[in-house]
Amino acid sequence: MPDAPEPERTPVDVAVGVLIDGQGRFLLTSRPAGKVYAGYWEFPGGKLEAGETVEAALRRELVEELGISIGPATPWKVEIVDYPHARVRLHFCKVFAWQGDFEMREAQQMAWQTLPVAVGPVLPGTVPVLAWLAAERGFDGATH
Repeated sequence: MPDAPEPERTPVDVAVGVLIDGQGRFLLTSRPAGKVYAGYWEFPGGKLEAGETVEAALRRELVEELGISIGPATPWKVEIVDYPHARVRLHFCKVFAWQGDFEMREAQQMAWQTLPVAVGPVLPGTVPVLAWLAAERGFDGATH
């Protein structure tokens, strides 16, 4: 008898900030110890809470994780990624302005990067974003 198909998993909505500084560098942070994929590098953000918009979630998460208040968050792209532990719908927003000093409030690391990124390993959900940035910037070659 064939195996029954896996039930469809409802995606968890996650707001993600692609912070870009005045030099065109983008911010990556490492996943903290104790979390799934600890030590992998990603764009910062987090899960939406009930009734929260993507921008509101991103604002809250970046204060909680990095200690910064962001300016406008411009919706950019949405990607669904299937991880072994969860299916996530990543809502990527570009952010060009923020206030405050960066504080790694979850004992994570941060690094301003250009292509190809020098940090690793890179979280699977981050890989498409690096390709999108490469396409926008006319970068040809490995992104990570």
